[in-house]
Amino acid sequence: MILHCVFLRLKAAMTPEEKQSLFQAIVALKEVIPGILDVKYGPNVSPEGLHGGFVDGFAVTFESVDARDAYLIHPEHVAVGERIVSSTDGGLAGLLVFDLNI
Repeated sequence: MILHCVFLRLKAAMTPEEKQSLFQAIVALKEVIPGILDVKYGPNVSPEGLHGGFVDGFAVTFESVDARDAYLIHPEHVAVGERIVSSTDGGLAGLLVFDLNI
């Protein structure tokens, strides 16, 4: 399995409703892209203060590397990905992606 972690520096002007809508769009991918086992999202709750400005994020659990790779090029993911990038402070510089084998 793959744990696909995405950490975000969302624009300060985003309202809580806009954030919720964005995360719901990510969660909805589970219904249209095969191989997604779980999606979790939320704000950073670590007390360490080492977030580097990435204070929101989500994690997608995939059943396999192949499922993750299919997700990356799936049109629905591409559309949500564009929405994510346009919602971050600095575009691509406003996100960090880290995948783990689990």
